[in-house]
Amino acid sequence: MSSSATGTSRCAACRNQRRRCPTDCIFSPHFPSTDPERFDAVHRIYGASKVAKMLEEIPPEMRGPAANALHFEAKCRIRDPVYGCVGIISTLNEEIRDTGTELAKLRARVAFLASGAQERQLGQDYTIVDDHWTEQQQIGNVVL
Repeated sequence: MSSSATGTSRCAACRNQRRRCPTDCIFSPHFPSTDPERFDAVHRIYGASKVAKMLEEIPPEMRGPAANALHFEAKCRIRDPVYGCVGIISTLNEEIRDTGTELAKLRARVAFLASGAQERQLGQDYTIVDDHWTEQQQIGNVVL
C-alpha cells in the first residue's frame, strides 16, 4: 500500500492545498512531497485546478511528460515573465546564427589558406602583416 493510500504522506499539491491526498490523486505521481518547489512553480503560473484538468484530459502514459513540460514552462515564465520559453528559444536561435556566421568565416579562411598553399608551391608566398595577408614573390633567395 502506498504512503498516499495510508494518508501518512501527501503529495506536494495536496500539501500546498492543505487537504487529504486521495488514493487516486492526479498530482501524486508527478508532484511528490519531496519536491514541493516543482508544484509551487506550476501552481503559481497555471493554478491547481487548471493543471488537474489538463492532466485528466490526456492519457495516463502522457501525464508524466506533460507534468515535466508544465514545470519547465512555469520555471521559464517565472524567470522571464514577458517571454518565458520563447526568450530561451530566441537566445538559442541567435547563438545558432552567430555560430553559423563564424563557421562560414572560418571556412572562407581555410579555403583562402589552402589556395595560398597552392600558390606557394608556384613560387609565391603570403605572410601576415598587421592582420593582413601580403603577397611576396621570391626570386632565388631574395624575397621581393
